[in-house]
Amino acid sequence: METKKDKVITPKRDKVYVTKEGLKRLEEELEFLRNVKRPEVSERLSAAVQSFGELAENPEYEEAKREQAFVEGRILELEDLLSKAVVIDTENLSRLQVGMGSKVRVEIKDLKGKTREIKDIMIVSSVEADPEKGMISNKSPIGEALLGKKPGNVVKVRIPKGEILIRILAIEK
Repeated sequence: METKKDKVITPKRDKVYVTKEGLKRLEEELEFLRNVKRPEVSERLSAAVQSFGELAENPEYEEAKREQAFVEGRILELEDLLSKAVVIDTENLSRLQVGMGSKVRVEIKDLKGKTREIKDIMIVSSVEADPEKGMISNKSPIGEALLGKKPGNVVKVRIPKGEILIRILAIEK
C-alpha cells in the first residue's frame, strides 16, 4: 500500500542518483586511486626518470605520464560525481510510478520477431548502469521511456535492434 512517505524520484540535471551500493563502489574506487594507484604511478615516474635520464625518448616515462593523466582525471571525475551524489532510498519508493531507483518488472515484445520476454530491471543513473545485471540508465532509450509511467502502461521504444513494446507489469520495492 502506498503511504505518504513513498515517493517518485525524478532526475535533476545537477544531481547524480546512486544506490547505497553504487555510492560505496564509487567511494572505494576513489580511495583505491588516491591511496594505491596514484603512489604506484608516481613511483613508476620516478624510476623512469632515474633509470633513463633523458625524457625525450623514454617510452617508460611517456607511458607512466599517460597513466598518471588517466588516474588524475578519473580522481577528479569521481570527486565531482560524489559531490553531486544523492543516495536513492529504495525503501520508500513509489510502487505507482516509475522513478529513479524503481525496480520494474516488464514484458518486452520485439515487433520484428514477435518474441516476448519478462525482465526485472532497475532504473539507475548512467554511473551505475549495467544492462547485463538489469540496471538500466535513466538516460537510455528504455530508461527514458519508462520514467513517469505506471503499471499497465505500454511504451514503444526504438533501440539499436529496432522497435520494441514494453508493458510495465509491476513496480517493486
